[in-house]
Amino acid sequence: MKSSDLSGFYKRSPEDRWKAIREFGELTDAEIDTIRSTGALKFEQIDRMIENVVGSMPIPLGVAVNFRINGRDYLIPMAIEEPSVVAAASNAAKMARERGGFTTSTTGPVMIGQIQLVGVPDPHGARLTILGHRDEILSTANEKDPLLVKLGGGAKDVEVRVVETPRGPMVITHLIVDCRDAMGANAVNTMAEAVAPHIEKWTGGRVYLRIISNLAVKRLSRARAVFAKEAIGGEDVVDGILEAYAFADSDPFRCATHNKGIMNGIDAVVVATGNDWRAVEAGAHAFAAWKAGGYRSLTAWEKDADGDLVGTIELPLAVGLVGGATAVHPTAKANVRLLGVKTAQELAEVIAAVGLAQNFAALRALATEGIQRGHMSLHARNIAASMGAVGEEVDRVAEILVRERKVRMDRAKEILAELRGETKP
Repeated sequence: MKSSDLSGFYKRSPEDRWKAIREFGELTDAEIDTIRSTGALKFEQIDRMIENVVGSMPIPLGVAVNFRINGRDYLIPMAIEEPSVVAAASNAAKMARERGGFTTSTTGPVMIGQIQLVGVPDPHGARLTILGHRDEILSTANEKDPLLVKLGGGAKDVEVRVVETPRGPMVITHLIVDCRDAMGANAVNTMAEAVAPHIEKWTGGRVYLRIISNLAVKRLSRARAVFAKEAIGGEDVVDGILEAYAFADSDPFRCATHNKGIMNGIDAVVVATGNDWRAVEAGAHAFAAWKAGGYRSLTAWEKDADGDLVGTIELPLAVGLVGGATAVHPTAKANVRLLGVKTAQELAEVIAAVGLAQNFAALRALATEGIQRGHMSLHARNIAASMGAVGEEVDRVAEILVRERKVRMDRAKEILAELRGETKP
């Protein structure tokens, strides 16, 4: 019987790891060669990034074109496996250029570290006690990262909340930290851990969690764009987009997919720059639920006095340019250089603009031809390739699939056989 009990797997040599997974999964030599391929990375690099490494998982890297943001042009790297996303963002950016492109802003690179205190009989009194030690808390926190302080960042303020829970009231201290060009998780967590024993001493309570929050409501990024009605198909298209937006903002079942489309663009840039897309996803969806007391759209769409479409987006974007994979992944480093961004705030603003562009493209497609036409034409190519089509066969099979509106594996297999003369058409 096979066993996944492989104690000390991370200590084994790469060859022993590959041997173990080959035997467990009954993999071929070709499959092992595929898994062990690491592309632009050296095995020694990825072996230090995560545990139990056996290889890497490449995904396509594209470049979104046409973006003008705050009067400056950008080529934006996007790492994503889903068809049509890069093309849609590029097309939306081109339409936005007629009215000047995108304007953006941020609230600053500020994160929240949470310290959970329990077991105090007077939670509101404990809250005031903690606030009374604000200066000591900030001093203790900043001693942990003098370089961040030197760069103008560091712990800046303290907030304290009393939260009612099924386990009774908890006193939650928020350590407000300016992270400068870092995402900030390591710095914030270290500061929170340093402060925790002092809070216990002052209140007599017990601290449990000391950790960053990904609901980064003090690290918001915003983008705005105007789309001329003539450039996007006329007044009917503007009205159709507004109807689609109203549906999404009012119905969480529609809004989940609506916001997912926004994150298609955002995540692709976050991944391409080596940032934590899971943290960004969590923060975005939590913000969509938190800001208005129910799950709502991350974007807003309106019609201005000229009848043009105006779109805005606001969401937390905790991304950085120092630390993590951004600093060590060679492709991420090259992508950041391609972008030409100089600060984490500028990177966040670019990402927000891409999210807004992605949402516009999806709403426009839904309001006109439907989302499937462009998406399925690209998906058909993937289907054709998965059935063994090569070279020009991929285009020919995909063309027939789309024309017949039967983008399915079984039909792709039949078409490929017909093209190769293996069956009669």
